[in-house]
Amino acid sequence: MAPEKNHQQPNRKPEHIRRVNRIVQSRTFILMLILGVAAFIALFFKLYHLQIRQHEELQEKAVTQQTRSTVVTASRGTIYDRSGNIMAISATAETVFLSPKEISEALSDQKTTWTKEFVASHLAQILGVDEATILEKMDRTYSQYEIIKLRADEDVANEVRQFINDNDVSGVYLVTDAKRYYPYGTLASQVIGFVGTDNSGLYGVEAEYEDQLKGQTGMVVTEKNAAGTDVLYQYEQYYDAKNGDNVVLTLDSTVQYYLEKGMEEMVDQFNPANGATGVVLDVTTGGVLGMASFPNYDLNNPSAIYSQKIKATIDQLPADQQPAALSDAQLKQWRNKALNDTYEPGSTFKVLTLAAALDEGVINMDTTFDCSGSITVQGATIHCSNTAGHGHETLVQTVGNSCNPAFITYGLRLGNEKFYDYMQSFGLMDGSGIDLSGEATGIFMDPADFSELDLACYAFGQNFNVTPIALIAAQAACVNGGYLRTPYVVDQVLDSDGNVVKQHDNTPVRQVISEDTSAKVRECLEYVVAQGTGKNGQVSGYRVGGKTGTADKGQTGDVVVSFLCFAPANDPKVMMLITMDTPARDTGTYVSGGNMVAPTSSKIMSEILPYLGVEAEYTAAELLGADATVPNVVGSSLEDAKTKMQNIGFTCKVIGNGDTVTDQTPVGGSIIPGKSTIVLYAGTTKPDTPCTVPDLVGRTASEANTLLTNTGLILKVSGATNGDSSTVHVLSQSEAAGTQVAAGSVVTVQLGDTSVKD
Repeated sequence: MAPEKNHQQPNRKPEHIRRVNRIVQSRTFILMLILGVAAFIALFFKLYHLQIRQHEELQEKAVTQQTRSTVVTASRGTIYDRSGNIMAISATAETVFLSPKEISEALSDQKTTWTKEFVASHLAQILGVDEATILEKMDRTYSQYEIIKLRADEDVANEVRQFINDNDVSGVYLVTDAKRYYPYGTLASQVIGFVGTDNSGLYGVEAEYEDQLKGQTGMVVTEKNAAGTDVLYQYEQYYDAKNGDNVVLTLDSTVQYYLEKGMEEMVDQFNPANGATGVVLDVTTGGVLGMASFPNYDLNNPSAIYSQKIKATIDQLPADQQPAALSDAQLKQWRNKALNDTYEPGSTFKVLTLAAALDEGVINMDTTFDCSGSITVQGATIHCSNTAGHGHETLVQTVGNSCNPAFITYGLRLGNEKFYDYMQSFGLMDGSGIDLSGEATGIFMDPADFSELDLACYAFGQNFNVTPIALIAAQAACVNGGYLRTPYVVDQVLDSDGNVVKQHDNTPVRQVISEDTSAKVRECLEYVVAQGTGKNGQVSGYRVGGKTGTADKGQTGDVVVSFLCFAPANDPKVMMLITMDTPARDTGTYVSGGNMVAPTSSKIMSEILPYLGVEAEYTAAELLGADATVPNVVGSSLEDAKTKMQNIGFTCKVIGNGDTVTDQTPVGGSIIPGKSTIVLYAGTTKPDTPCTVPDLVGRTASEANTLLTNTGLILKVSGATNGDSSTVHVLSQSEAAGTQVAAGSVVTVQLGDTSVKD
């Protein structure tokens, strides 16, 4: 019997177990795959967010952590007057700033020998800033840039630098900056304007020509270590700043000085409630040679109230009212009244009515008019300044007398449409277009509502408003051959190498009236100054044309007084318009443009014209009184000395009984007015005691001369010099009464005809 085989089964899991394992493995793989894909997707989006969407932000943070960037301020362009004098310039300064974060980190190391309070105290003392403010900025430990002093002067910056080095202070830095300086202080302040704390122009030329002046800022990027300290010589990149362009003005600083000096004296004398403004214009180009407004201010400290009268008024107010009053006063002193404000021009506008009427042929040089003292238009009676009437007048006399009824008649002859057309053609409706911001637009009646009565009022300068700059531009067109030119204050823009970037084009806008009409207007206006209401605007040696103005401001009784003048009258080079708003009535002077403003204009023009090289043309009578040089006759015989003096035109007064001149007053070489009296000392000693200037105001020229001669002083006259009338008196004197001066000194008096009523 065969042995039985032993069949052993292999160790296999049942099929259903294997299936379960396969499923588990498959699911695990799928789960791992899903998780892997999900993780990849999440990582992808995170990387996308970090590297794409937050790239610039993170890059900026990295750069901020690894580098320090400081701005390099561009040097602002220089502003020059037409002669090359610097009116505004940027000089190197340094801005001091803190990094509160670095200061905090340095203090946390506990290795410093200084404290926040120590640093703040010393910086406050050096920089003149509030210590508490510095400490407050130090507490902003998240910040790396806190300015504590903008544009410190070089000597102050050096003190800060020395303090940092001596005390090993961290987190205090200086960066090169530029500071704006105005060498002439208050001169032409409203024209030039000033810059703000960010070195951007805020007013005047500084604002209007901001794009040309500002330049382009640069930057210095420096690597810093983990502690935030600059790593020298490792990495530094410098991006050059581009300096601004320079600006050349039409203004002449000397003309501007004469204008402001004369106007300041006028304002001090008549205390106008709403200030004053003046413009000096080159009538051949439209260039503004001078422009001033009062009150004015110091460009180097524009927030301070410059007028002591206004400041005293504010200081007297209750404390809670002072901030508002201060703000209002600042805005007023910053305003350029010549172009920011409008006013009723009054009789100075008659120049335009005259020009239009002559050009249209509705009047001519043979026109006459009978003035009864008033005229009635559409039931309204309008009076002349002479209520009794001027009687029979020629054309030039109507202009010289500033006769309202005559000019109303001229306007009515023109008619509403023609009159309005000329106002538009003279540029009054749209403004002058001057290259300064903020020019106001004139206020006029709508043509559809313009009645005959409106025309009557407009014809003599009432019931509408214009800016002084628009009016003088139109008036210049009346005397320069008829050409309207756009007034301007910037002649050239130059790059840093002196190349001309921009040149003003002074091509006339249009010809408004003919050359012949313009010549007739000049003739009439010269008569105004020679014989009419403008005689107080006379300037010895010059033919001057002009027009007075006194405009009512409504029912208040307040007025705007003004005077327009130009010279030489036969070939105009310079024109000036000065207005004064609401002068005081208790000054002892009749309130009118002819009495208040014309004398001031005479003084200013007597200085401007010789300075600009306009030759004086003296009449035979004027030559006798023109300035002459005193010869030295000490040591000469008395008779020879007298002869020499008399040949020049001087008279002599002898003191002593000798035959030889031992001394003289004034000394030889002095330049004094002709016809003056020279004191000759013969055999006696000249006293060395000073002379006391007498009070000459209100005296006639003859009385003033006698007083000064008896005192040992010499008289020089200006103003209304062609009248011997008893109404011509001294309006002002160059040396105040009671002043002590050397014997032989010249005292200049301004004469004026006090009978002038317009």
